[in-house]
Amino acid sequence: MLSKVKRLLIGRPRKSTALEDEKLNKLKALAILSSDALSSVAYGTEQILLVLITAGFAALWYSIPISIAVLGLLIILILSYRQTIFSYPGGGGAYIVAQDNLGRAPSLIAGGSLLVDYILTVAVSSSAGTDAITSAFPSLHDHRIAIALIMIIFLTIMNLRGVTESASVLAVPIYLFVVSIFVLIISGIIHYLAGGAHAAAPQFGATVSNVSLFLLLKAFSSGCSALTGVEAVSNAIPNFRKPAAKNAATTLMMMGLILGCMFIGISLLAYWYGIRPNPHETVISQIANATFGRGVMYYIIQGVTAMILFLAANTAYSAFPLLAFMLAKDKYMPHMFMVRGDRLGYSNGILFLSIFSALLVIVFGGNTGNLIPLYAVGVFIPFTLSQLGMMIRWIRLKPSGWVVKLAINTIGMLTTLSITLIFIFTKFSQVWMIFIFLPLVLYFFMKINRHYKNTAEQLRIDITKDKPMVKGNTIIIPVAGITRVVMNTISYAKTLSDNVVAVYVGVDDEAIRKMEQKWEEWDVGIRLVVLKSRYRSIINPLRKFIDTVEWKKADEDHITVLIPQFITKHWWENILHNQTSLLMRAYLINYKDVIVTTVPFHLNK
Repeated sequence: MLSKVKRLLIGRPRKSTALEDEKLNKLKALAILSSDALSSVAYGTEQILLVLITAGFAALWYSIPISIAVLGLLIILILSYRQTIFSYPGGGGAYIVAQDNLGRAPSLIAGGSLLVDYILTVAVSSSAGTDAITSAFPSLHDHRIAIALIMIIFLTIMNLRGVTESASVLAVPIYLFVVSIFVLIISGIIHYLAGGAHAAAPQFGATVSNVSLFLLLKAFSSGCSALTGVEAVSNAIPNFRKPAAKNAATTLMMMGLILGCMFIGISLLAYWYGIRPNPHETVISQIANATFGRGVMYYIIQGVTAMILFLAANTAYSAFPLLAFMLAKDKYMPHMFMVRGDRLGYSNGILFLSIFSALLVIVFGGNTGNLIPLYAVGVFIPFTLSQLGMMIRWIRLKPSGWVVKLAINTIGMLTTLSITLIFIFTKFSQVWMIFIFLPLVLYFFMKINRHYKNTAEQLRIDITKDKPMVKGNTIIIPVAGITRVVMNTISYAKTLSDNVVAVYVGVDDEAIRKMEQKWEEWDVGIRLVVLKSRYRSIINPLRKFIDTVEWKKADEDHITVLIPQFITKHWWENILHNQTSLLMRAYLINYKDVIVTTVPFHLNK
């Protein structure tokens, strides 16, 4: 039944030879890998206005120069990451750049920051999409957690089905959003020029006494949340069709152009229409309402905005598994993240991302707005390390035209470092968690790496010296009575060794007497050892007996415990029986020099 449900949800398994068919062309990649960046149009301007409104309505005109500054930073990042793509065509982005040029600790900081950022991206995007829906349909506000979780489940299933299939389905609403926003911007500009704007815009250039540099920097850093997701293309180069680096660079430039035009367009309309941030209605909703009224076009824009905010999480679903794979390959994350699933995607990474983001949505009650600064810091730290790593690369290698490349990355590094510091100083109350969480992530990376190194060291052999050592085998069979299950186990044990002993643990004298009598009558040619348990425990007397045998025989024999177990025909029938054999196995498996094996006997009815 479970297998049928799995096949229904994610489809039939694909052969490894079909891996090349899972690569993306530029149009599909633009949709899948740019959804996070493009979706930020829906809240980037709003984040700027939320800060400026604290100084009064007159201060909202500052949103225009701040938006232009954010646009300038976007151009720097696009040019910088374009250089990264051609320098590191294997993907990995900031993690690989930092590893190659800055060393282990900075690379792990970059990798850990991005992994956390991708988890936050899914949580924030699903919650932001829910907000867009509840803006249009306020009656759904009480169900926002359920809506967000349903969308996370939907994206999980789509990505488990494979990159190409998910791209084919999800590209439609993403491009529909781009078209709708451009329709909104063009219509809004025409509407404004025709004198259709009813609300008065704040006077441009007006002096506002209570606007400080601190406030402007805080607004700028908030607007920079629109730049999250820019690095995803450089992380996911292996997902592109050949020539992968060239296609990735083209996709990055296309994303930058679309994002820049949409962001500055929404900021201009918000200023011209005198839009104020409203906790019950998004900025996009207010602009669409002012331009089209609450008609069909308004609901189309709200619908596609909700979809893009949900689908913004898909960037994380594309980039997180690849980054987790690279960290696992370097032995900083569990090896399970290197395993491809039935549909050739890194399914364990997809499931891990979904579970943790869903937990965040539940913990924060579907209101993850406070996480936006945190996940913006999470991405600007890798931005800075990536730029610094590229600077060192140009100085070290000095390729043709390296001075211009160095200048681009230097400007990028200084800018992103400044934004990171601004975030930390202006929003410390919202981002302080990263100073606890990141060290914990690095600690786990180091512990995992140390475990893999220790394991490899202990498992490694010298094939010229180390040879298998031939020993005998002492077999212990715990028995609860004389049954076909026990007979089946004894039959198997006799094929392995002549040194077989059965052990019976009794709790009262009468039960022990009957067992000894039956065993003598059965006469199967192996000795029965009877242990009395004063406290009704089976494990403790058995453990002491095994300790004694191990002490006497370990030098000359392997000690093997064969556990008889019957297997019911239906899974639910297991509940009707005690689980002594499972408990026994779970306990004995920790013995260093004892081999524990279950011998199954299958029931037919």
